[in-house]
Amino acid sequence: MLVRDAMSTVILTIGPTHTLRQAASLMSARKVGAAVVHDPDAGGIGILTERDILNSVGLGQDPDAERAHAHTTTDVVFAAPAWTLEEAAGAMAHGGFRHLIVLDGGEPTGIVSVRDIIRCWAPARQQVPA
Repeated sequence: MLVRDAMSTVILTIGPTHTLRQAASLMSARKVGAAVVHDPDAGGIGILTERDILNSVGLGQDPDAERAHAHTTTDVVFAAPAWTLEEAAGAMAHGGFRHLIVLDGGEPTGIVSVRDIIRCWAPARQQVPA
């Protein structure tokens, strides 16, 4: 199975000046665990994850004052839609992260998460008769 078969095409894109509270609110509303941060002044595309927000709040930082750019991962490993799920899982395990931005032709077309991969690999749930 390929990344294109597992990835979510719901991509939340935010700017570098969004506050962490704004990012968390948007992520929650769209039910996603990561946002693509588009910052042309800092080199292009980064990723802000729920863990980045959690770490900031855990340090006592103010989510209304902290900006996405200060917590964005910019040395991102990107996946291609034609990668196998094994390749994506290997990149995640090697890098210690749970989300990969999927690029096609240099543009983000999706995000694949550990959860997406598990859903594909786990056997289909069967309903138990009542």
